[in-house]
Amino acid sequence: MARRRTPAPVFAALGDEHRLRLLARLSSGPLSISRLTAGSGMSRQGVTKHLRVLEGAGLVRGTRKGKESLWYLERRRLEEARRSLDLISQQWDQALGKLKRFVEG
Repeated sequence: MARRRTPAPVFAALGDEHRLRLLARLSSGPLSISRLTAGSGMSRQGVTKHLRVLEGAGLVRGTRKGKESLWYLERRRLEEARRSLDLISQQWDQALGKLKRFVEG
């Protein structure tokens, strides 16, 4: 049986505004570190550090193209995280429904 990946690293990676901005920029397509650095207010090293965290969480992947690295958004991993949040939301709705029935009963 395949081991299921926990969404915790995704949510930890998404807890930083710089990483959120990098993901937003990558949502329109692959970009190089140079393009991601431009206008970000971060150094190349800073961008690279954040990309490595995002990569470790499975949210992005990098590939070499000549001398440049291109970074891609891994939408599948974001979808997994969204499904986890949907499940938590459903569980809360059920718990609140039980509480409401108890209070009104």
